[in-house]
Amino acid sequence: MQMEHFYNTTFNGLTEDALTLQKGEYEKCLFKNLDLSNKKLFEMRFFDCEFINCNVSMANTAQTVFSACQFTACKMLGLHFDHCSAFGLSFSFTECNLSHSVFYKLKIPKTQFNKCVLHECDFTETDLSAALFKECDLLHTKFERTLLEKADLSTAINYSIDPELNKLKKAKFSMPEVLHLLDKYGIIIDG
Repeated sequence: MQMEHFYNTTFNGLTEDALTLQKGEYEKCLFKNLDLSNKKLFEMRFFDCEFINCNVSMANTAQTVFSACQFTACKMLGLHFDHCSAFGLSFSFTECNLSHSVFYKLKIPKTQFNKCVLHECDFTETDLSAALFKECDLLHTKFERTLLEKADLSTAINYSIDPELNKLKKAKFSMPEVLHLLDKYGIIIDG
């Protein structure tokens, strides 16, 4: 069965009924104000698409393609990005809540997270080289065997990263948050 192809189309939840996206390929499309929570995005393909003010929480992303996609002001709780297709996987996030999402073993260098909430996310064995975490809250987020070389966490807060378990060469941090690199030692730093 051939997939439906949508090009340069806008899908706006304020003007359409509870939209159930058709299984298909979406290129240069705009998704605005949509509730896609708990929806099956299984094997759907999104190329150079923009999602604004959408709720994508707990959506089924198995074999979903996200290539050059932008998410702005979206609620994206508990997404398993590690179930997505690795084909061309690339995205950026601005003012999104990605808490409890999983990025396990993904190769997503240069990914930009701008002003995002990333509580209790899993970046285990993820390639985040040269990634940007601008003004992000990383409370209880897991970094283990993560490639963070040249990543910029200089404005990020609430992270705890073990330098012995992660690759941090030329990563950027700032005071006082950089002291969280010592969390595992349980030491007290005055001043």
